[in-house]
Amino acid sequence: MGVRGFLPFLAAAAVVSSGCGFGGGGDVVAPNRREDASAVAWMDADGARHSLAELRGKVVLVDVWATWCPPCRRSLPEVAELQRKGGGDFVVLALSVDKNGWKDVQPYLAEHPELGLQAGVPDGSAGLRPFGSVRAIPTTFVIDRQGRIRTRWSGFIGGQAGRALKEALAERG
Repeated sequence: MGVRGFLPFLAAAAVVSSGCGFGGGGDVVAPNRREDASAVAWMDADGARHSLAELRGKVVLVDVWATWCPPCRRSLPEVAELQRKGGGDFVVLALSVDKNGWKDVQPYLAEHPELGLQAGVPDGSAGLRPFGSVRAIPTTFVIDRQGRIRTRWSGFIGGQAGRALKEALAERG
C-alpha cells in the first residue's frame, strides 16, 4: 500500500476515532465566562426555522448527532426519553449533522418510531457556528437560561445528559 493508498486510510481512521465515539464529561463553565449560543439555528421537520434565542429562560440540552454514528445511535433512546420529559423548565434538541440533512434523518426516524424523537437539522453551514468547533459526535451542550453554553462534552456516557440537566436546572441566576 503506497503512501497514496495509506493516506485515505489514515484520514478515515481519524474520523472514526475522533469523529464518533466515547468521551468524557464536560466541565461547567463559570457564569461570567459562558459564551452566548442564542444564534444557534435549526430547521424542524416542517421546514420552520428556529433558534436558541426562542428558548431563553429555559435550560436546553442540545445533542449533535448523525444517523451513521454508532455512539449517537446508542445515545438516542436516552435523548428521546429526556425530550419527552422536557417542557416546562427544559427542552431537549436533537440536531442531526448528516450530510444530506432531512433526506438522511427522515428515513432513520421512520425506521425507529420507538424513539419518538423530534429532530432538527442545522440551518445551513452557520447554524451551529456559535458552538465553536464540533470535532466529534455525539457532542452535547447544556445551555443555561440566559442562552449561554454551560457545559459540553463529546461521546456517549450513559446518564451524563440527565445529570447535566439536573445540575443546570438547580442553578439559579
